[in-house]
Amino acid sequence: MNISRLPLIAACLCLPVFAQQLVLEPRVPEPRAPEPVADPIPDRIEKGDIAVALEDLVQLPRLADSSAVPRTTNAHARIQYLHFVPDGSGRLAVNDLRGVLYLIDADGGSAHVFLDFREQDVGFDDSMFPNETGLLGFAFHPDFGRAGAPGHGRLYTAYSATSDSGVADYLEHDSENHESVIREWVVDDPSANEFSGSSREVFRIGQFAENHNIGNLAFNPASAPDDSDYGMLYASLGDGGGANDPGEYGQSASEPLSSIMRIDPLGDNGSRYRIPPDNPFVEREGFAPEIWAWGLRHPQHFSFDSDGTMYINDIGQTQIEEVNIGVPGANYGWRLREGTFATAFGIGGVRPNPVYPRPEDEQAFEYPVAQFDHDEGRAISSGYVYRGGSIPELQGNYVFADLVTGRIFYIETGDLTPGDPARIRELRVFIEGEERNIGEALGHPNTYGQGKRADLRLGIDAQGELYALTKGDGWVRKLMPGR
Repeated sequence: MNISRLPLIAACLCLPVFAQQLVLEPRVPEPRAPEPVADPIPDRIEKGDIAVALEDLVQLPRLADSSAVPRTTNAHARIQYLHFVPDGSGRLAVNDLRGVLYLIDADGGSAHVFLDFREQDVGFDDSMFPNETGLLGFAFHPDFGRAGAPGHGRLYTAYSATSDSGVADYLEHDSENHESVIREWVVDDPSANEFSGSSREVFRIGQFAENHNIGNLAFNPASAPDDSDYGMLYASLGDGGGANDPGEYGQSASEPLSSIMRIDPLGDNGSRYRIPPDNPFVEREGFAPEIWAWGLRHPQHFSFDSDGTMYINDIGQTQIEEVNIGVPGANYGWRLREGTFATAFGIGGVRPNPVYPRPEDEQAFEYPVAQFDHDEGRAISSGYVYRGGSIPELQGNYVFADLVTGRIFYIETGDLTPGDPARIRELRVFIEGEERNIGEALGHPNTYGQGKRADLRLGIDAQGELYALTKGDGWVRKLMPGR
């Protein structure tokens, strides 16, 4: 055998082994991007057995927008919230975004101008976007009617102000559009129907865009004077505006945008407000201590049940409208989550605005107890747990509305589970004896799209009875038994 040929033979013998290795190690293909969910919630919302009738209470005056250029719907009155005055008088208070807070007599006979922001030197401005700026919310201190108590005669309002009218506690550098302000008003005579007294600024935050501003204000009605939650003011704040949270404030906790904020508005040692020591993020690095819950897109409305449970309605981007239970310290996921689904920003590599199947969470999110998609409505508005006596079959249900279509929905509250959305049903609504949709019957031309816009909100009185507020005609109507 020719020894000199052995290396060549060995090399030839190795070639099939090397080729086999090439075959056994193919290129791993790139993972396919997830497909958007074509119909996020395929089940339709059907009408339930509960019927209500709308009974006229009072029509508020027509006011004019301050902007010379019409930019939104030409509503008769931009009425936003209705709540009772906590002094036993039976009076109701309702705000018009254009800058007026009204008091309504217990019998609904007339509405009195209690406080006109257009006549106050507080920097008020609603010209940038009349649908979402202006006098945005209000809350009476639970001590409002208790003489000698710390909160006696004190009222809190949330409104839009010019950026040069004060210095923001947060985001002064990002306030080119306007600023959202909480102001305290001390009333000389709490029983009067016209304001006389003094005021001071409590809190201010910059807003880089015209929408997704501060929302409503509220105190927990279930708290007693010796509770740590008594007199603590809750406020809802949106993500600052624009589509898909361009400022990425939803998952930023260094400022209280996209949050439910909780403060003691009476202050302490000369401060404008105090941070409650039991707030969930006190002394936690990277978190604004005012934050009570976060990760919300546009929580324009929240409310408390009589047991202190908070319900948060969060307006979605283009797909999902949410009802959430308020949990201290909870992160509701925006802009990584919308409802029980992922957004493009929650998974990456896909186009925004559809929603996608939710991957395994890498952090803890609080998910909705109810949700609906845009096959059923366009934007969730206000909601309350019904505790009145006029409609017994509605007792204990959470009642909420879609502000565009005018549909009123309800869910049972006995066994709500975050992430396992409850069945939603629709109230049957009778107007002047005929079952009708509120948007079709009472709406006004929708400048955002075709058809009519209901601009429907709900309110509540001291007995737990509910009211429907429609901006197109400026009427407040009470929900009564239907048929």
